[in-house]
Amino acid sequence: MFLTRFSPKNLVRKVGRVPSRVRRSLSEYRFVTYLAVLGPGIIAANAGNDASGIATYSTAGAAYGYALLWAFIPMVISLIIVQEMCVRMGLVTGQGLADLIREQFGVRWTAVIMLALLFANTGVIVSEFVGIAQASELLGVSRYIAIPLAAGLIWWLVVKGSQKRVERVFLVMSLVFFCYVISAFAAKPDWGEVATSLVEPTFKMDSVFLFTVMALIGTTITPFMQVFVQSSVVEKQMDKDDLPIARADVIVGTIFSCLIAAFIVISTAATLHMAGITSIDSAATAAESLVPIAGNYAKYLFAVGLFGAAMLAMGVLPLATAYSVSEALGFEKGLSRSFREAPIFLGIFTALILIGATVALIPGIPQIKLLLFTQTVNGVLLPVILIAILALVNNREIMGEYRNSLWLNIAAWITTIVISLLSLLLIGNTIADMV
Repeated sequence: MFLTRFSPKNLVRKVGRVPSRVRRSLSEYRFVTYLAVLGPGIIAANAGNDASGIATYSTAGAAYGYALLWAFIPMVISLIIVQEMCVRMGLVTGQGLADLIREQFGVRWTAVIMLALLFANTGVIVSEFVGIAQASELLGVSRYIAIPLAAGLIWWLVVKGSQKRVERVFLVMSLVFFCYVISAFAAKPDWGEVATSLVEPTFKMDSVFLFTVMALIGTTITPFMQVFVQSSVVEKQMDKDDLPIARADVIVGTIFSCLIAAFIVISTAATLHMAGITSIDSAATAAESLVPIAGNYAKYLFAVGLFGAAMLAMGVLPLATAYSVSEALGFEKGLSRSFREAPIFLGIFTALILIGATVALIPGIPQIKLLLFTQTVNGVLLPVILIAILALVNNREIMGEYRNSLWLNIAAWITTIVISLLSLLLIGNTIADMV
């Protein structure tokens, strides 16, 4: 690419020492270049902080206070490792994850994986619309108004907008997560205890504690995030020269996402746990529970955060699903394509929005059971996706010199094995809860 071909490093190498004015220009160039690449890593990571994720973090804070904050350190490391591998594959090959899986593992395996992903993502999309409904009702707006408006807005943005516009709006949506930062500081936690809990792991052998740890780490890495981030860097037409900046995007996005999740734990630990409220079944329940302790101000902050999180995930999830199915079947795809150019891609996106909004409007929809079931499907799918990613990123034919190093492979395999075991244990607990 033009920007990377004439990078600051190359210019300095050619001309030697440069005046301070030129150095300032080079610094500005670096910042502009980063902004040009910024997006996929931040959006993918923050989309993981969806309605069900917020419920999980709220439950952890309410039930165990600050005791589980240490889990965010392995969560950050794990997410960076997996996201970086997918970004690197997208930059080097110019292909999405489903494309590579189809080419390397065949149509049958791809069809099975994509069907599972389609089914699981559809269930999670419904839950995001339910999150929109809960947040809007906390803010005094009927779900019968909020859901159609939200669905129409997201559909119009994606179908009628460009790739750059969609990405910018998604990035702006990510700013709503600062509500949880404000909420945490307003709760006036014991910051000394917060710091201690972050670096001193606490273990309990009871099944509920272990299940909560598994849920925290298991919700950090989900299949749709890997599909989205790889397809996004391909659509931005980034190449391997952009790898350092793309890695920075992944790292910044992951750290920001996990910090927000930690602040959700801190805010509920400082309020609900201290007040003896340890049982929460949704993010909306957490917001309602804050009222007697922190007042309506905290409730509305939590509700705004929930609304923004659900809106972001509601846009990213259908897009990731449309990308994966279109890539697997070899159809045209892209946010800059019209319905005539990419009917399957935009048709899948539209159908998922319609299904999610319609089901969420059904009175008495069993959200918790739906989430448990889709969580099970995602839990089965996650180890398969992670193993496929590792096989692809170490393939000499497609990655060449950009294959994983020995130490990165060791870290990646440890991450894959641990997350896979956690997913399987989470499945077992989920099935037990459903019986």
